[in-house]
Amino acid sequence: MSAISHELPRQAVNAKLISLITAAAVSLGVLLSGFVINEPAPYELYMAALIGVWALFGLRISKPIVPLVVLLVTFNIGGMISMTQMAELFNTPLYLAVSLFLALTAIFFAAVTEAQPGLYRLIFGAWVTAAIVTAALGILGYFQAFPGADIFTKFERASGAFQDPNVFGPFLTLPGIYLLHRLLTGSVARMPLYAVPLLIIVGGVFLSFSRGAWGLFGASAILLVAGLFLQSASGVFRLRIAVMTIVAVLLLAMTIMVALQVPAVAELFSARARLAQDYDSAQFGRFARYGIGFLMAMEHPLGIGPLNFGRIFKEDTHDIWLKALLDYGWLGFVSYLMLICWTVAAGFRILFRDRPWQPYLLCAYVVFLGHIALGTVIDTDHWRHFYLLLGLIWGAIALEYRYQRRHRVDFA
Repeated sequence: MSAISHELPRQAVNAKLISLITAAAVSLGVLLSGFVINEPAPYELYMAALIGVWALFGLRISKPIVPLVVLLVTFNIGGMISMTQMAELFNTPLYLAVSLFLALTAIFFAAVTEAQPGLYRLIFGAWVTAAIVTAALGILGYFQAFPGADIFTKFERASGAFQDPNVFGPFLTLPGIYLLHRLLTGSVARMPLYAVPLLIIVGGVFLSFSRGAWGLFGASAILLVAGLFLQSASGVFRLRIAVMTIVAVLLLAMTIMVALQVPAVAELFSARARLAQDYDSAQFGRFARYGIGFLMAMEHPLGIGPLNFGRIFKEDTHDIWLKALLDYGWLGFVSYLMLICWTVAAGFRILFRDRPWQPYLLCAYVVFLGHIALGTVIDTDHWRHFYLLLGLIWGAIALEYRYQRRHRVDFA
């Protein structure tokens, strides 16, 4: 009896220690995703090691996650087949290795969130922290607040700790939407705790001067408010959402108006706010290349080889669907299309169910929808945070499957 009484506390302590190490390890990985000035970034090196260690010590792929695994693998197989169509490989093997690695990160985050739903809160917290820091760096860099701050800008646009403002802005969207969710649904006393970091993040999105990021944040915010309305049948709650939305819009509008008083900001905003830029609508601009690329895809069902379109036309496809066709062939395109449709359908089916992880799913889902739309004008296949979003949604899909199965057993 004495031996048993001593063994149980030790097991409990070990379990708690493992839980803390797990939480810290995953949170650090998400935190590092906000700092990609050079490649390979610390995120790649750290996550490769973390996934390897986790695989050795029991990373479990459950039945609900299998479709994610199969579709991501076939997508990458399409890229490997496409590579065989190239006369010269260039750095294509490395490119495909990164594609496969990012696919593994989506599977990893789906598996760990299913195993430990409490990680959702920590992942979102780490993402918010990374977004606040990198957005602040972008803002300080844009206004050249200290010597050498221009390292956090690109093309006279805020880029934070990213190489590209067009990735920096979208990275900030999920943390901003999560803070907006907390602002709309949290206690009044804690509103300043959400409003201040939200303003920093929105400032970063705005100064990125990325039309895609502006549209992504705006569309995600609208979808979030619509989702909260649909989720609740309480008239009082809906009234609060309406009032808080108006207050949030006015606050953000005032912040943008203040920023526009700076001549350089106003000038660049005026130039970037146009729907179509010269490089979009020119004779061989982005939109014209869409048609050319589609005709090429009809003639090359196995693809033309990853990144070869950019080598031919000196510009990338800037369309994830066209990129899937040309870089990953028809096999990759069909796999990617099925993955997106499956994620959207399965995620929507469970979107409004009362679960502890539902707020996180709602935020990730609306931002994911925005990324699908954004993918029509930019390549997103190597965006780290896109695969994190994918993993978070599939983790919730797997959790719902487990919840329903347990519920059937309890009532059998």
